[in-house]
Amino acid sequence: MPEATPTDGADDGVQIDLISGARMDSLRSMEKIRLILDAVREGNIVILEEGLSPDEESKLIEVTMSEISPDEFNGIEIETYPRSQTGDKSFLGRLMGRESTKKLTVIGPANQIETLHKDENLISALISRK
Repeated sequence: MPEATPTDGADDGVQIDLISGARMDSLRSMEKIRLILDAVREGNIVILEEGLSPDEESKLIEVTMSEISPDEFNGIEIETYPRSQTGDKSFLGRLMGRESTKKLTVIGPANQIETLHKDENLISALISRK
């Protein structure tokens, strides 16, 4: 898949990378984390069509914490639509507490994204320029 290239005037706005579930399915866990963190470190907002597994999300936070530096990288802000309580999960899956990864996830630089509102149908965020 070709990488997005900045256009003239890209410094005037915020780049949003919308990543399909199919693209993420073709990557291993650490490749997903690297793809996300590299984009966020460049100041981009990343929107994942299908989210990450709970293990991948934990690893993303762990790797992010190890890369934070006061002068370069402030960390990430991550918001995920809550999983549907009436989704097509099996009874056993619900009983065992397994989470579906079929959820929209928004990830961005902590110093640029502020969540204004979140509920089961909407994530509203304020995104500022650097």
